[in-house]
Amino acid sequence: MLRLPQFGVATPTTIAAALAILEGNDKAAVLAGGTDLVPNMKHRIATPDLVLSLEGVEEMRGIRVDGDTLVIGAMTRLDEIAHDERVRSWAPVLAQAAGIVASPQIRRMGTLGGNVMLDTRCRYINQTHFWRKSLGFCLKKDGTLCFVVAGGKKCVAAASNDSAPALMTLGADLVFRSAKSERIAKIDQVFGGDGIYNKKVAPGELLIEVRIPRQSSGHRGAYGKLRERGSFDFPQLGVAVRLDTRDKVVADADVVLVALQARPLRIKGAADVLRGTTIGESSFETAARTIADRAHAHCHPMPNIPGDADYRHAMIPVYVRRTLLAAAGLGVAPRT
Repeated sequence: MLRLPQFGVATPTTIAAALAILEGNDKAAVLAGGTDLVPNMKHRIATPDLVLSLEGVEEMRGIRVDGDTLVIGAMTRLDEIAHDERVRSWAPVLAQAAGIVASPQIRRMGTLGGNVMLDTRCRYINQTHFWRKSLGFCLKKDGTLCFVVAGGKKCVAAASNDSAPALMTLGADLVFRSAKSERIAKIDQVFGGDGIYNKKVAPGELLIEVRIPRQSSGHRGAYGKLRERGSFDFPQLGVAVRLDTRDKVVADADVVLVALQARPLRIKGAADVLRGTTIGESSFETAARTIADRAHAHCHPMPNIPGDADYRHAMIPVYVRRTLLAAAGLGVAPRT
């Protein structure tokens, strides 16, 4: 049995109280649903002196439409997001992604904010303290070596949050607040390339809510996910697709992949390839294959998460193409 270390607990009931506790406390960890933090604490990957639980902060829950913006509180459960009709209509790619995070039990505990802020993962860090001590600690925590890239000076632990690529295709904003200020950032600007900590968030800042702008009337989306077990695992590959159409003609598009590197990866030029093609005609399927081939050429999984890296690489064009077709209503997004 893995035991938790000793730590203090704070249970604020307002955002202001939570931010006051976080201010100047660099030994505090924020607990949303706890499905990632608690295992990391048992493995001594995270060793906070204080755990600040947001469970009692009701003002961070809920889904609402505010003019041309869909607003989702950071403490809103993934299961609620997956089944909410407003999310399904406004942002189908997010509803699909939220609906296949981990298992039903974890989705009923896990939150959108927790998934967006999920720590990066690597087969050499997500182990027990005894295992890591026996091998030798890695670059991400307590060590100076990277066991994935020989001589590597930058951690390559992978972003594995299903919600992140979906929100990137939707042009979502993240609202952060500290005791002294509020900051709104495009989700693309938040992620960085260092796996030690791949979010550009200042000490004391707390993710309060996610804002998704209204999409076009012809908006379509889909999320495909490769994983060993179709009912539980983190992604070995995640593919989020957005299509904006007018009378079945593609006007704009976006394709973002996750679980390949420390930040989600956008396939450059996808919109240019798809724009002007017609769903249901050969032009669209040809464009989908072109984008799939481009993704295969430019995306190279590293052996840092479970699953054979060569197999994951071979699946990239398959999952990109099938998810594009699913977004167009020409199939079902792959889920395992």
